Amino acid sequence: MPISAIYEHLRQIASEEFRDIIVSTVIEALPTGDPRKLRLHVVDGSFVDVFVSLAGRYSTHWQRTEAAGSTLYRHDNAPHASWRAVSTCPKHFHDGSEQNVVASHLSSDPQIALREFCIYVRHTLQK
Repeated sequence: MPISAIYEHLRQIASEEFRDIIVSTVIEALPTGDPRKLRLHVVDGSFVDVFVSLAGRYSTHWQRTEAAGSTLYRHDNAPHASWRAVSTCPKHFHDGSEQNVVASHLSSDPQIALREFCIYVRHTLQK
């Protein structure tokens, strides 16, 4: 499946299955026209960026800006020497900040992972 079709399918999942928390979506493109990432605009004014590659690399990043500062939540599989001790390495989860890293149990399948992450966003917003 071409990468553009993968991104379009992910956008459809976010738009249709998570319309209670996702207000808009955009696939940002590289100068070549190929997709670079999917940006999801969340009801609280924050955003989620989704990056996937045909080589199996991925990142799902939720950035929130609040009065007390900025928090981020990101699952990715980029290998980092600093996170070798994480049990799911190279998969890991930045829980609230770049330095607070724990195991990531997000699926490696982009469609399942997007659903899992959007459910996490939904539950976090409901708190």
